[in-house]
Amino acid sequence: MSHGTDRREIPQRSSRWAAKAADLLAAAKLTPNQISVGSVLFAAAGAVALIWSGNASDAVVRAVLLAVAAACIPLRLLLNMLDGMLAVEKGMSSPVGDIYNELPDRISDVLFLGAAGIATAGLATAGRVDLGITLGLLAAILAVLTAYIRCLGAALGTGNFFDGPLAKPHRMWLLMIGVLASIAEPWLPWQEGWALFCTLALIALGSLITCARRLRRVSAALRARSKDLPA
Repeated sequence: MSHGTDRREIPQRSSRWAAKAADLLAAAKLTPNQISVGSVLFAAAGAVALIWSGNASDAVVRAVLLAVAAACIPLRLLLNMLDGMLAVEKGMSSPVGDIYNELPDRISDVLFLGAAGIATAGLATAGRVDLGITLGLLAAILAVLTAYIRCLGAALGTGNFFDGPLAKPHRMWLLMIGVLASIAEPWLPWQEGWALFCTLALIALGSLITCARRLRRVSAALRARSKDLPA
C-alpha cells in the first residue's frame, strides 16, 4: 500500500469493526501488500464462479455460483480498504506500496468485468461478434482507464480525483446488484443473462462518463496552474 494519505473517502474506515479487523490482520503479521494480493484472489474466485455460472444447466448450481461471485465482490472491496488502513493507520507502508495499491485493483476489475461478460456469452450477437463478451471487455477497459486518468492527474501534480459516477466502489456495488438480480432470473420474464448484460452496459456507460469528468478536472487544473506561472 502507498505511503501517501491522499485516499478515497470511505466512511467505513472509521468504524469500530474496521479498526478491529485491521488490528487482527496486523496481529497476524500480514502486510498491506499481502492483503492487496489477497483482494485479487477473491476477484479470481468471483470471476471463476461467474464464468461457471454461465455454463451451469442446473438452476440451484447456477444460483450458488452467482451467490459466491456476489460475496467475493464486497470481500475484495473490504481487503482494498484494510490494506490502506494497515499502511497508513498502522504505519506499515512499503517502498513498493504504490504498485501494490494500484495494480491488484486493476487486475481485479478486469477479472470481474471480463468474467461477467463471458457469463453472458451467446445471449446477444451482431454477426460474429458476441455483444456480451464485448461489453465485458469494454467495461473492463473503461474501468482501467478511469484509474489511469486519476493516476495521470496525480503524476502531473493536479492530485487524485475520485469523481464518479462510477468510481471503483460504485462499479463493484452495481455489479453485485446485477449478479444478485441474476439469481432470480429463472423466475423472471426474460432469458437468463440479461441482468448481467444490462449491468455491464450501465457500468461501461458510467465509466465512460467518469473518465470524461476526471479528464476535464485534470485539464482544468493544468490550465489554472499555467495561468499562475510567471510570464
